[in-house]
Amino acid sequence: MNRYAPLSGIDAIPAALLIDTQAPLDVLQTMADYRIRTVTQVLENIAFRAEIGCDTVVLADFSRLLAIPLRDGCDLLEVIGKRLRAQASASASA
Repeated sequence: MNRYAPLSGIDAIPAALLIDTQAPLDVLQTMADYRIRTVTQVLENIAFRAEIGCDTVVLADFSRLLAIPLRDGCDLLEVIGKRLRAQASASASA
C-alpha cells in the first residue's frame, strides 16, 4: 500500500488531498468517525423536521455536499481495513 492515498472522490492529478496510510489506526478511525457522524447528524436533523421544501435543485446540491465527507469517511475505513487485514495476515504467518 502506498504511503499516501488520494481521496477517491477527487479526480485531479496530482491529488492534493491525501490519506496518510501509515498514520496510527486510532487517528484514521477518529477522522472516519468524524466525517460519517457529521453526515449522520445533518441527515437526522432533516429527517425530524416537520416541514421541508422539496426543491429538487437544492436537494441535489445538498446530497452532493453530504456525499463528500461520507466518501472521505469510507476511504478512511478502507485504509483501516487494509491495515487490519495485513496485521492479521502477518500474525497468522508468524
